Amino acid sequence: MNINLRHFPGDPDRPAIGLHCMMGSGGLFEPLMQHLDGAIDLRAPDFPGHGRSDDWVPPADDIDLHTFATRYAAGMIDRPMDLIGHSFGATVALRIAVGAPDAIRSLTLVEPVLFAAASRESNRAEYERLASFEAADDWDGMLQQFLGDWGAAGPIPTEGAKADRLRRQMKMVVDTNDGLMSDRGNILREGGLEGINAPVMLISGQDSPPIVHEIAEALAARLPDVGRATIPDAGHMLPLSHPKQFAELTLMNLERA
Repeated sequence: MNINLRHFPGDPDRPAIGLHCMMGSGGLFEPLMQHLDGAIDLRAPDFPGHGRSDDWVPPADDIDLHTFATRYAAGMIDRPMDLIGHSFGATVALRIAVGAPDAIRSLTLVEPVLFAAASRESNRAEYERLASFEAADDWDGMLQQFLGDWGAAGPIPTEGAKADRLRRQMKMVVDTNDGLMSDRGNILREGGLEGINAPVMLISGQDSPPIVHEIAEALAARLPDVGRATIPDAGHMLPLSHPKQFAELTLMNLERA
């Protein structure tokens, strides 16, 4: 499976990894890097089925996408690195940090969608938001609901190759949501978050779905060295809509490390 790796050059002594959201790509970090002015040297993979990478085909050992992404990103680390993650990518970064805290120099996390960290009621409501569409095999309707909830960047196509890929990605979202709702990666295990010694910055958009603020609060309560920030008038896709504020907060966390 070919995985496309994007490179945004910067300080070679400050290597970093960018981990994008579902239905996004490593290109998500280009606006951030334009504002960081070379402070880090960032590599950002396109997850399978996203960007310029091949479609997702589960490997022979039948691992899920979250596990695959975690193993791939962890394999890029050869010394303590700064990890920057958005949404799904932020949960991958957290999973790496819990598993290998010494490999992390800093964590900058935009709205990690670790639904298992929220209350049972919020978790259930998030599941039910898409469940009826799945039951009706209505993937176009689910796309409209999902991208409407989380911030679609423009009109959603319903015909052609791009629409077909969005439908395939939507099916991947359903599978990864199941894993994040049950914490299949065991990120929330006892002592796991507490063992992360690197500085963590949790960034949220003021106008994002309420569950992301609930998740951030739950994670912050367990992390030893954590800062929280909420960007006014921003939603879930704040890395694209508010890159300057995102960069300022990222730089603040980089400097803390």
